[in-house]
Amino acid sequence: MIVKICANKSIHDAKMCIEAGADIAGILVGQAHSSEDFVDPVTASKIAQYCKGKIEVAVVTHLKDAKSIVNICRTVGNSVLQLHSDIDENEVEKIVGALPKMKLIRLVQVTPEGEILTDIDSVRYADCFIIDSCNRLTDQVGGTGLTHDWNIDRKVVMTVRKPVIIAGGLTPDNVAEAIKISRPAGVDVNSGCKNEKGIKDRNKVISFVRNAKKG
Repeated sequence: MIVKICANKSIHDAKMCIEAGADIAGILVGQAHSSEDFVDPVTASKIAQYCKGKIEVAVVTHLKDAKSIVNICRTVGNSVLQLHSDIDENEVEKIVGALPKMKLIRLVQVTPEGEILTDIDSVRYADCFIIDSCNRLTDQVGGTGLTHDWNIDRKVVMTVRKPVIIAGGLTPDNVAEAIKISRPAGVDVNSGCKNEKGIKDRNKVISFVRNAKKG
């Protein structure tokens, strides 16, 4: 089970992910929607440098233009790129051409009511998909803390020919059940590992990774 811990804003956050045994540390760079989790490329680069050789680093971005995204990745030095938007496939093609070794995670957006907003069949470039809850009322495309029907995830897992990571309202308490229902290749968490102040909680990170790996 691949475990990705997202929204790491400091080396301290990244260290929690590494010590907990997570597989991917996500860093949000390039914001277009509501979120308090984004950092600038230079900060992301420092985090990525610390993670080198210890854990894979994914840049998660809302941006939709290839030039900006490629520049961010070259600054950060990440090995994984999560395109968390409805970016045009022609722009993705430019990214693939400029960064041929980059692993691509593509977004499948789902409402809390279970409506899939992404045309998965139109996605030409993807090494992996991530299914995540959105909140159109707050303009959030991730980090919502909202779950959706994991049976929807299961249908996607069974349909696409790529690995699928599930996200959206996952916590240390529900991740095992989500895995049991949807049978994904991996899980991703953001708000579910934060404390009441919105700061990443070490104990929650450890519990999330442990429960996901045994689930």
